[in-house]
Amino acid sequence: MSVRALKGNGRWWALSGCLLWLAFTFFPLYWVAITSFKTPLGVVGGPTYIPFVDFEPSLSAWSELLSGQRGQFYNTFIASTIVGLSASLLATAIGSMAAYALVRFTFEVKLLSALIFVIVAFGGYLIGYSVLNFRQGPSLIYAFVVALPLAIASSRLRLPGPVLGNNDIVFWFVSQRMFPPIVAAFALFLMYTEIGKMGFKLVDTYIGLTFAYVAFSLPIVIWLMRDFFEALPIEVEEAAMVDNVPTWRIFFGIVLPMSKPGLIATFMITLAFVWNEFLFALFLTSSKWQTLPILVAGQNSQRGDEWWAISAAALVAIIPMVIMAGILSRLMRSGLLLGAIK
Repeated sequence: MSVRALKGNGRWWALSGCLLWLAFTFFPLYWVAITSFKTPLGVVGGPTYIPFVDFEPSLSAWSELLSGQRGQFYNTFIASTIVGLSASLLATAIGSMAAYALVRFTFEVKLLSALIFVIVAFGGYLIGYSVLNFRQGPSLIYAFVVALPLAIASSRLRLPGPVLGNNDIVFWFVSQRMFPPIVAAFALFLMYTEIGKMGFKLVDTYIGLTFAYVAFSLPIVIWLMRDFFEALPIEVEEAAMVDNVPTWRIFFGIVLPMSKPGLIATFMITLAFVWNEFLFALFLTSSKWQTLPILVAGQNSQRGDEWWAISAAALVAIIPMVIMAGILSRLMRSGLLLGAIK
């Protein structure tokens, strides 16, 4: 039932409920904002709610944060922005292509081929490391190089056993998010460390953190974009195929413009995940490429949590996402309206 259909006191009750929910939603943000303008004594002295009435505002927390006394704020902000935008753009681009392929093409993966890949990869790694006395990094690379083409070649044979389809592949992608993040973060740290011993530094680097976030975000991108692509009319693509338009031109020239609202929404969700992610940044960075969640978590001392400093750092982390969401939501709405008109 629409709110516009309500009459008399019903509208006032609906409006009161919406205002109450709005106040309930915005109060934590308001509390963080006023706490960032309090002095240490103002925070520990008891709750105060209204600036210039209950307490005298102070810029001490903001001064300490922006001057670098609370950590390298500018470097951290720039690192978060660069890594967040790069990882979100890459994940959205790669995940969109994968999602489109899973919607428009039929894939068949033999379960036995997947088992061959796992057995050869793990077995080759153990043989290289334990028997041939290779280091862990080279052993892992050699085993993967042998296992991947062997699994692809075996999939072309008539092997017994079940065959996995598109839905199974999508479920496999989504199931990657079911693992505890600590497992993936620790495994990535060990792998990056071994690769670093080979001369390719990935720990506390832009490439290493970005690749980790791309891999972390791909399952959700594929899952979301698959639903958007399934909702698109296939007749437009079939008409282009009749005119012998290449598949890549259909995807970039027809499908992507039609799915603009979905791309923007997926990019926003991915950026929010990457911007707020803490565990990977904690494991894979040390100083140069630390992100804002690490800066926020570090706003304490031997005296305990210093909420005035934490509030200032939290606002810095929140405001850019609010601005980005406002800008992209306007583009998303315009894309929806354009699609409705067409």
